[in-house]
Amino acid sequence: MKNIKQLIFLVIFGLLLSNTTYASEIIHIKNTEDDMTTTVRDAIANAKEKDIKLVFEKGSYTFLTDYAIGKYLHITNHGNGFKKIIFNFEGFNSVEIEGNGSEFIFSGQTAPFVFEGCKTIKVNGITLDWSIPFSFQGDVIAVNAEEHYYDLKPYTEGFSWELTKGQIEFPGINDFNFSSLGSSLSHNKATKAVDYGAFDMSLNPSYVEKLANGNLRFHDKGIKHFPRIGTVLQSKGDKNNNRYAPAFLVRNSSNIIFDKVVIHHALGMGFLFERSEDIKIQNCGIYIKEGSNRVISIIADATHFANCKGDILIENCRFEGMYDDGTNVHGTYVEVDKVLNNNTVRVALRHDQQLGFEFAGIGDEVWFIKSPNPQRAEENTVSSVKAINDIYTEITFENELISDLKPGDILENKTWNPTFTMRGNTIRDHRARNIIIKTPKKIIIEDNDLSSMMSSIMLRGETFYWYESGNVEEVIIRNNRFVHCAYGGAEHAVLKVSPRLGNAFDDSITYDRNIQFINNSIETFDNRIIWADRVDGLLIKNNTIKQTTTEKPQYPDASMFDLINCKDVEITNNTYEGNCENVLKADDVSKKTLVFKKNKGFKK
Repeated sequence: MKNIKQLIFLVIFGLLLSNTTYASEIIHIKNTEDDMTTTVRDAIANAKEKDIKLVFEKGSYTFLTDYAIGKYLHITNHGNGFKKIIFNFEGFNSVEIEGNGSEFIFSGQTAPFVFEGCKTIKVNGITLDWSIPFSFQGDVIAVNAEEHYYDLKPYTEGFSWELTKGQIEFPGINDFNFSSLGSSLSHNKATKAVDYGAFDMSLNPSYVEKLANGNLRFHDKGIKHFPRIGTVLQSKGDKNNNRYAPAFLVRNSSNIIFDKVVIHHALGMGFLFERSEDIKIQNCGIYIKEGSNRVISIIADATHFANCKGDILIENCRFEGMYDDGTNVHGTYVEVDKVLNNNTVRVALRHDQQLGFEFAGIGDEVWFIKSPNPQRAEENTVSSVKAINDIYTEITFENELISDLKPGDILENKTWNPTFTMRGNTIRDHRARNIIIKTPKKIIIEDNDLSSMMSSIMLRGETFYWYESGNVEEVIIRNNRFVHCAYGGAEHAVLKVSPRLGNAFDDSITYDRNIQFINNSIETFDNRIIWADRVDGLLIKNNTIKQTTTEKPQYPDASMFDLINCKDVEITNNTYEGNCENVLKADDVSKKTLVFKKNKGFKK
């Protein structure tokens, strides 16, 4: 009886806690059919308190951009520029939004939600969509590789485009059009997943003609991989313009909860967090609206975390149809431009979608990484930061700099790294990877249902191009169900560990460490299960692997386990059902400490 009373108390206490509000001012929003942008803008601007809660009467709300707030924003992994913002929360102590199951419909180029400097954020019970998606799609009805053209039956219902002077212009909203078809993929018409064997394409046809039957013929001598007849070809526009803004931009904030939030479309990522801490995304969804003829949900990653810290949890969510990763967790490398004095260094942001990013603040601890060794070395603490412009920043440290620091070396922020847990989610039917992650703190990926165009899980620090840090130190991947992974045209694996460090670094030095891949079930048509490069400590144990016949292997000569410059790898107690004969490939370095034992069903 005592235990039952304790249990009842804990349940009631938990319910009370979940319904706790921090708001000292509650703002009720009535539902109307009018444009709600001005109503919301004024409600936020006229708030008298710093702890507010917006409560929406259940209904459908329309938000146009005519009277949206305008602000220049640097947004990592998006295009910087002047953005139109609907919900602008800056400098509040706490912000809560209770949608009561409402639907928010946006139109045109907009950054729907921006949170800056909030100590608490809670968003619950809303669905986001766009009246017209920023995409173009058509059924592939003919392909002529010799004459370099393909024919599409374009979608008109729910889409906006025009054929003007031999080119497709879309979406034509608020005087904006993409300069080309740009990033494109073919999709399975029945499932809406990326088509088997499809490659990423950047399309810029020289001429588009309208045929007598109303279909369109695209003349394109630059195309390398033609879409299959019967698929749906989808285009999201040119690279310079197709990442306008995420649905939710959160930065310099803390204690963040998104619960029961669904996003059917967005002009960039779904949830983007910069320099924020303690984040929960639970019971949320990013997927195509039921009954829609679209094959794309959002334009980029479902979730993205850049230089965050504290605990991050993604739980019981459904991510489908997006045009990039299910989640991407990373820090940021900056490059040494010049050592200015004994305590000060000028650093540079090198990727054009990182320009203006806040790499470090006063009190942050920073690692120094000196080529050719990619491993973290000395540490120092930031005492002052002076931004020169969106590329260069001068950072002064409390202690003297290491004497051998030189231009081209890189810095990594030690302070802003999170622990990360991803549990009970479904991620499938989208472009790229289910999960790509880089943080030195503990990572747990468990009890998820995963299916991927590229590698399902990728661990990849990059000292060039994206400059996303860094190497992992403790990863547990357990009790997940991988079904039909790496089905795009390029070669990938269920789990791929592949640092991309550039010519300045020694590619024989281990980079990632302490990775466990245990108790997972895998059903896949192709060979590659784990492809690991420069890992120190990899345990592959108690997994069941079944070869399916849904598709033919694309890379039949690839090995199930491929090890390059690895140390202390153990592959034990795994079970295989299938006919792959290329089980294990390991170079001489990896063989020295490799343990392969008690596995069943594998051919020699």
